Amino acid sequence: MRVVAINGSPRKGGNTTLLVQTVCQELEAEGIATEIIQVGHKAIPGCLACRKCWETKDGTCIQKDGVLNEALERMREADGLIFGSPVYFADMAGPLKCFMDRAFMVARANGGWFRRKPGACVAAARRAGSVHTINSMNHYLGISEMLTVGSSYWNMGFGLDKGAVSEDQEGMQT
Repeated sequence: MRVVAINGSPRKGGNTTLLVQTVCQELEAEGIATEIIQVGHKAIPGCLACRKCWETKDGTCIQKDGVLNEALERMREADGLIFGSPVYFADMAGPLKCFMDRAFMVARANGGWFRRKPGACVAAARRAGSVHTINSMNHYLGISEMLTVGSSYWNMGFGLDKGAVSEDQEGMQT
């Protein structure tokens, strides 16, 4: 079994990275292979709704940005997906939203790649907005017909400075 984690934070090695790595470490301890793909540090244009992916059905997006198409095949082949985002103004980071929108369109155009795959989301926040961020990402799992993996509590960690989320004991445990 293999899980691909998409890190939507523009800060490499930041709080979102720590949360995603923690989930991946738990999965690896259970014998599940993981791969983290960092996407938030790149400029990712939004979906144009051009529907070229529905015409070509070649598993790619017509926009060649060097991020999405490289990740799509690995996401398609994965047995499960994780999405991680920092909280920006009570929602997920913009680059991740653009990435997810386009990935959804290509996956749906090519037969619904994500259907029935387990998926989970994590969010790193300073204070507020994390519940809405998790909800936004979980809605993506729902519309993609994925199986949302639960937890013992909300999948969020709190901290402002780089690495501070590791001090949120409850967040790191859930």
